[in-house]
Amino acid sequence: MTEERLIISRKTNNKFFLMIAVGVVLLIAGIIFMATGGGAEHHGEAAAAGHEPASWTKRLFVNLWLNNVYFTGIALIGTFFVAVQYVAYAGWSVLIKRIPEALSYYLPIGGIVMLVVYLFGSHDIFHWTHEYLYDVNDPRYDPIIAGKSGYLNTVFFLIRMVVFFALWIIFFNWLRRLSINEDLHGGTGYYHKSITVSAIFLVIFGISSSMSAWDWVLSIDPHWFSTMFGWYVFASWFVSGLAATTLTVIILKQNGYLKMVNSNHLHDLGKFVFAFSIFWTYIWFSQFVLIWYANIPEESIYFLERLNDHYRWIFFTNLIINFAFPFLVLMTRDAKRQMIMLKIVTIAILLGHWLDFYLMMMPGTMRSDASIGFIEIGTTLVFLGVFLITFTKGLTKASLVPVNHPFLEESVHHHV
Repeated sequence: MTEERLIISRKTNNKFFLMIAVGVVLLIAGIIFMATGGGAEHHGEAAAAGHEPASWTKRLFVNLWLNNVYFTGIALIGTFFVAVQYVAYAGWSVLIKRIPEALSYYLPIGGIVMLVVYLFGSHDIFHWTHEYLYDVNDPRYDPIIAGKSGYLNTVFFLIRMVVFFALWIIFFNWLRRLSINEDLHGGTGYYHKSITVSAIFLVIFGISSSMSAWDWVLSIDPHWFSTMFGWYVFASWFVSGLAATTLTVIILKQNGYLKMVNSNHLHDLGKFVFAFSIFWTYIWFSQFVLIWYANIPEESIYFLERLNDHYRWIFFTNLIINFAFPFLVLMTRDAKRQMIMLKIVTIAILLGHWLDFYLMMMPGTMRSDASIGFIEIGTTLVFLGVFLITFTKGLTKASLVPVNHPFLEESVHHHV
């Protein structure tokens, strides 16, 4: 098999840099608007709700955290997807495996951003970081949060963050190196080694993805907990990662690459996107219905905050975009094999799950001050631009076709 090399044109790279520039301009405009009292109506709402209006710095830190958690998740799912394919001895995915591999090039950037944002903005994002909550003599002492101090404390939190990112980056680089060496030297040794590495990674992933979901998202609402939350965040990350992979396959095919990828491979990717949209909904519904049915105040508060007038439209939009739309559109066999259908659905899912993370984080941080304005759009564009630059650079570093993979022939003749 001949290798296929991706060449990113200067024009395409310039588009990514333009995206970042537009994001920065919108971000600055949003900050100036807030700093000069442009958000007066939000100040009124905040006063009516009985809390201090959020500052522009708080809004900025929360948005940086939101986007970094979202894009880090997509990057991590790249390595997870590749590892699952190895452990399952899957052949169909060989022709597209270089795409999820390259997604993980964002992980080092994600790690640095996560660390910096936590060090400078932890008080704005996490209520539990305030010292007075643990002081019995302070009137603001919180016995529930104080009881969790063994787990929720800055030192242990940072240790977990650094360890998770270090392990993810090590295993991503390890699998990537084995994959590229296989291209260069052939043989089945690299393949068998990849299976062993993948099996170890999957165990680490199972623990670290759940714990990072508790740390980075769940602890924003430190009084509330859900035993399903690790699964919920994983489902949101996974379906976003699948959508990103599928969308990239389609865009590359439309630009003359991945010539051997056919409608059978698209069909399998479509089935994954369809199935895991339903899986996400199953987790969402299970978490919601148990809390609704029991109607215990300390549990139901989480959903009451998200069903108030401020967030209700996002709550229902989230369900429509992430469940109803992909479910109805991708139901038929033909839809899963058509690039235009898959393209529309995957873009919708990527937007929808960004909204899902928005809904997980904003009510616990910004309260009624949250909105989707210049700061939100600007931050997202900056992150998207950086992510696309690292991702496409990763794609150019190796052949798009893993030329010496032992299951390459099986993938070329894959039929469903």
